[in-house]
Amino acid sequence: MIHLTEEQRMIQSMVREFARRAVAPGAAERDRTKTFPADVLKQLGELGLMGMMVPMEYGGSGADAISYVAALEEIAAACAATAVVMSVQNSIVCQTLLHFGTPEQKKRFLLPLAKGEVIGAFALTEPEAGSDPVSQTTQAVRDGKYYIINGTKRFITSGKNAHTVIVTAKTDEAKRHKGISAFVVNKGTAGFKVGHEEEKLGLRASDTTDLIFEECRIPADQRLGAEGQGFDIAMQGLDSGRIGIAAQSVGVAQAALDACIRYTQKRTQFGQSIAKFQGLRWIVADMATQIAAARQLTLAAAALKDRGQNFTMQAAMAKLFASEMVNRITGQAIQLHGGYGYTQDYPVERYYRDARVFTIYEGTSEIQRIVIANHIYKDKRN
Repeated sequence: MIHLTEEQRMIQSMVREFARRAVAPGAAERDRTKTFPADVLKQLGELGLMGMMVPMEYGGSGADAISYVAALEEIAAACAATAVVMSVQNSIVCQTLLHFGTPEQKKRFLLPLAKGEVIGAFALTEPEAGSDPVSQTTQAVRDGKYYIINGTKRFITSGKNAHTVIVTAKTDEAKRHKGISAFVVNKGTAGFKVGHEEEKLGLRASDTTDLIFEECRIPADQRLGAEGQGFDIAMQGLDSGRIGIAAQSVGVAQAALDACIRYTQKRTQFGQSIAKFQGLRWIVADMATQIAAARQLTLAAAALKDRGQNFTMQAAMAKLFASEMVNRITGQAIQLHGGYGYTQDYPVERYYRDARVFTIYEGTSEIQRIVIANHIYKDKRN
């Protein structure tokens, strides 16, 4: 079992106090009005939580992945919509720039992201290319010292509010996945605009949009890594992102369990607290057990990342188990609340709606099973 160090517990405690004081109170209203949590995110940046795993020289906190998981879980327990923005910023955008950016790119793009001065987005998915990124049609054509990008990206988290976007595009159609490259594009670049904004079941305070590139000309020095390296860059970003989704799942599930404990202790039926009913107590025990297991899977993946070891399979396992777990837990939370759970007077209906996408984005459960199985059989061959 992985236990937090004293320093990691201090970070967790600090974030928990902030989340309960500054994030949770407005979560329901932001959900109702679909208000982007800009003020909260600004405070997260001031606390060093928007670039936690980025070294201090590039504006980050220099924290380890386990500390990040512990912090993200606390934010997710308070407001999942805020947590998903924090997760994409830390897990994918900052980590990708840190690992693949040149010193100049890090100074120009990573520094303001890690400080939380701007919001980042990662644009891989397209209208006809979700789980199969090789099918993407966005193209980037070299034109001297520039690239010209054309295409549409879909379901982009923070697409409307992001200032800096990492976007993948094909630079050589014939090479399939080896013909995909990655680029950094800032809002305000000619030919780059925000398209349709989705009406979503959950995470309503976090915007999800199309991003449209029409003859978008960017300098060649805004390419990340080598030409043709974009697929590998995206896959490594998703590995890190899956740890973030697992942490979010654990946080929302814990919030749902805590809500159930509070409600069942106060609710009386047949002359006693329903928390005394054995059948209900067993449900709560199973919920707590599943959350503990998901938390350990997530911490294990983060620990491998901290040690510099390959964590692809462990991240996929954590994401798969935790995202499916939170859907079960939030459904049970509504059941335990009875009719009240179906109303907006109690937070469990929001937890239920927010959790539903966790088995879908950054790789569906089916994709996670493919990743896990491929690693298992690869290891057997070796």
